[in-house]
This record gives sequence, structure tokens and C-alpha cells, in this order.
Amino acid sequence: MSQPVPDRARQLAAELDLRFARDAELAHELNDAHERLQRANDRPSLGLHPDVIAAVYGEHPATVEIAVAENRSQVLRTPDPLRALEETHWAIHQAHCDYQQIAEDRRHLAATTGETIRAFVDELVAAGWSEHEARNARPRSRLRWEGIRLSRHHMSAARTPRLLSFRS
Repeated sequence: MSQPVPDRARQLAAELDLRFARDAELAHELNDAHERLQRANDRPSLGLHPDVIAAVYGEHPATVEIAVAENRSQVLRTPDPLRALEETHWAIHQAHCDYQQIAEDRRHLAATTGETIRAFVDELVAAGWSEHEARNARPRSRLRWEGIRLSRHHMSAARTPRLLSFRS
């Protein structure tokens, strides 16, 4: 792209780089919360009596007893199953709350990122880029954008020493 890139567009590009990095962090945190929720949910669910499993799946209780012998509930194997069940309940609750909060944080980040992208495109269009060119200025990676290199001023404004450039 031969059009000049306004300073504000460079600042917005740095903001986008930070937002993309934060989104990657939130995705990791969301995955972690999901795994904690799954593990907590598995604690009591594997403790069904073989007769119940047999009734649900239509198998003979003796067959089910052999199949689940090694998969007893973590809750039922503890010295105090009632306390273990209560701890499991709160582990599920906490993981669920964490998952919801992280998902909400990520939703909010997506909304603000969309607004920043719109402002970025508007800045490039105001500088003489076509709408198509501005919309197609996409990141190659979190650290590089093809076509635009940020100055020290823009990098310090974004509080990160990353190289950004744009592709036309």
C-alpha cells in the first residue's frame, strides 16, 4: 500500500495487537475453566451403583459390576463421602462461575475489538485507502501486520514493543 498511514491508525493497530493477545489468554483461561468443570463433574457421576447403570443400559448387574469395578466414584472412595460431595458441589459451582465470567470477559473484548477495528478502518479510509484495502489490512500473526511498521511512540503508547505491519 502506497498511501500514508495515519498515526491514529498505528495506535489502533497496536491496541488491536494487545486485544488479540488478551483474547488468546482468555481462550486459554476458558479452556482451563472448562476442564476444571469437567473434572469436578466426573467425581460424583462415576459412583452410580451397578444396578442403576444396568437398569439404564439394559445390562445384567453382574456385568456392569465388573465393568465399573475400577471406576468407582472419587466421592464414594473418601472417608467422608458427604463432605467430599459438598466439596465437589462447590468445585463445580466455582468452575462454572469462572467459565461464565471468562466467557463474558471474552464477549466484551470481542465487542470492543470490533469497535477498534471499525475505527481503524475509518482512519485508513480517511487517509485515502479504499474501504476494500482498509478492510483487507489483516494481521499475519499477533506480532506482525504486513505493510505498517509502528514507531517507538506508538509502541510505547500500546505498552508493548511489538512490530506491526499491514498488507494491502
